[in-house]
Formats: sequence, structure tokens, C-alpha cells
Amino acid sequence: MTDPRPPFYQEGPPSSGAWQSPSSDASSRAARRDPRRPGWTGVVAVGAGAAVLASLMTVGANKAFSSGGATGVPSATSSQAAPLISGGSKTANWVAAAAAVEPSVVSVRVEASDGSGDQGSGVILDTAGRVLTNNHVVATVGSGDSLSVALSDGRTFSASVVGTDPASDLAVLTLNDAPAGLKPATFADSSMVKVGDAVMAIGNPLGLSDTVTTGIVSALNRPVNTGPSEQQPQSPSGSAQPQSEQVVTNAIQTDASINPGNSGGALVDSGGRVIGITSSIASLSSSATTQAGSIGLGFAIPANEAKDVAAQLITTGTVKHAYLGVSLADGMAGVGGGAQRQAAVIGAVTSGGPAANAGLQADDAIIALNGQFIDGADSLVAQIRALHPGTSVTLTIVRSGKQQNIPLTLALRPADAG
Repeated sequence: MTDPRPPFYQEGPPSSGAWQSPSSDASSRAARRDPRRPGWTGVVAVGAGAAVLASLMTVGANKAFSSGGATGVPSATSSQAAPLISGGSKTANWVAAAAAVEPSVVSVRVEASDGSGDQGSGVILDTAGRVLTNNHVVATVGSGDSLSVALSDGRTFSASVVGTDPASDLAVLTLNDAPAGLKPATFADSSMVKVGDAVMAIGNPLGLSDTVTTGIVSALNRPVNTGPSEQQPQSPSGSAQPQSEQVVTNAIQTDASINPGNSGGALVDSGGRVIGITSSIASLSSSATTQAGSIGLGFAIPANEAKDVAAQLITTGTVKHAYLGVSLADGMAGVGGGAQRQAAVIGAVTSGGPAANAGLQADDAIIALNGQFIDGADSLVAQIRALHPGTSVTLTIVRSGKQQNIPLTLALRPADAG
């Protein structure tokens, strides 16, 4: 039932086939990097390997931002936001889509006190000047560093961090002197995205602002584990402080070209609506010091999850994560007729957690959540990441060769209880 391969989580860089976070530094990256980490493009092992997670940490996906961008806490909007341009998905007019969306996408720059710098992208959330980006774009901002945001028209403003969530690799910034006339992005309901949909990625790859690339949605619900290696917040003194928060995303996969610097940018549909926040790429590079580029395998955090995390960060400064209370590894389970399925095999069950209360046991092989089959430990973590604490789910497990359904209610992760 279990897979004898070693656990997925690795402290050091992998040897090949890696997910990378495609933010970019325009100058002197080496001057800032901790020798243990590869910088913005932190090379990590492929999510298809086995994973050992002490607990399942998730975030939900059910709030939206108003297209009007009112100040204050973002308000809920219809999940079926109207396209910004005519034509919709039937006839993609990328000229019109780019013109409509580019004012809502910004360049983010972190400049260290020693003169080195890193770059990423961001998406304008509201007229108050709040911007959504990836956590790894701003995770190294420390004392003496400067953070700035450049609009599509070239105007640059200093910015501050509103809040970060390493578990989802998302962060919200605010312009310190937000100008009038900001154009917030329109977010789509990412649950309506289909494989084969035409998409456009917009961002700041390699410092080339307002760059657009097109492609299609290659896959959905792709579990992508970018690990903790690029998540290195700075202490007040400016020294990097390692932390072990794992980033596992139920990602939208696309062949639209995504490169270093696209991190935090927008993946939009043919109507100009944001369906995801571009965050990571697959790389064939085997060197932690080699800057990766697009090989046609890019990944975006679905818009529904991104909106929900941003709303929580703006409202409370923190994000509540759901908790199952198990450790997991990849494995296989027999499902009858000689067939087997990939599974998330439980290694240990935390006493008093939701899994223990529901009667889950070590060596149970979880093969589905709410009837949706999973592809291993990362897949289960990624699916639960889209849920809130208090959500009731049904896990399909195989125990001693017999399949059964186990209902349970996800709890609030203890670390988030305050």
C-alpha cells in the first residue's frame, strides 16, 4: 500500500526537474543571497515526489474584489464578473485585452541597502492603492531596504507591506501615496476555468514591464509544491531568517510563457479578467545558481484563492488555515479488479485533531476528497488548501484492502488560533 520512496520534503536544493518561483532580480542578485537559497527562483523538488507534512494548512477561496475598487475592506462581487472587453472566450482579441488589463498590472521592486535589487509583478486590487503579489517577491524586505511599485505609465511610488501569507505565497502591498485614477483588476470565478481556455500572462519578466504572452490553460488542479526554500523573511536587522512554511498550490497550469519577474503578475482570460496570479514555473535546470526560463510549464494561484487570502490580509493582517492533523507520504492503494490508484498515505495522526476524531489511522490510504480523486500527498494538501476551517469534507480511504468514506470537519490550524 505504501510507497517505499523517501519523503518528498528536502532541506537542500534538488538535482533536477524543479518548480521555481519566477520573480527576478535586475542586478547583483548574488550580493543578497543566503548561500543556502537560490534567490527568487528558489529551486525546489518536483511536486510529483512523495511529501511528508506535519499538518495540512489551507486557505479558502470565496471572496472577491469589486471592480470599482472602493477603499476599505474589499467587497464581495458576483462570481460571474463581466468581461472587460467584447468578444469573450469565443474570439480572443488580445490587443484589446492587453490594453484593458495592462493599467491594472504593476512592477514591484525591492532594493537592498547595498544597492542590489529584485523584481516581481503585482495586480492592483482597489483605488486605495493596494496591490496583490507573491510573498516570495517581498519576503526578503528588511531594515534599510526600499520597496517600490511602478505603474504601467511609468510612475513609481514607494510602498509598504500590508500583510503576507507564506503558506499560500501571497502578499498585499499598499502604495504610500496612492494617486487618483488607479484601475483595479477585474477577477473572474476561477472555478469556471476549463482546460483549453485561451489565456494571457501579463507581468514584468526580467525587468521588461508590461510584457504579455499568450497560450492556453494546459491543466487544472495541478499540485505544485514550491517548498520553503525561497521563503526567507528578513529580521529587523536585515539578516535572513529561515522558515519552514510549505507552499502547495492547486495550480492552474499554462503554456503561456512565464519567466523570472512574472511572479505576482496576472493570468487573464480572453475577456481581460484575472483567473490566476502567476507564481511558479517548471525548470530543467539542475543548478541552484542557474536562472531558469520558460519551458512552457507555468503555474498560477487560482483567482478565488488569491482573492480570499488578500481579503483576509487586508481585513485582519493574517490568514486562517484549515487543519487535518496528519503526516502524509505518496503511495498506491488497490481499488479492486487488480487496479491501483495513487494515494496520500497517512504516516501519523495527531491526537485531538480532525483526522483522529474521525477515526483515521496510520497507513490509511486517502484516494479522494469529496469524490475527487487525488494524485498523492501534495494533491490532497492542495485541495484542502482551497477550503476554510470548519468545512465538512468526506475522505475516501482504503484500509486493509477495503474502501470506505470518512466524513470529518476541518479545524483551524493551531498556529493560527492566536
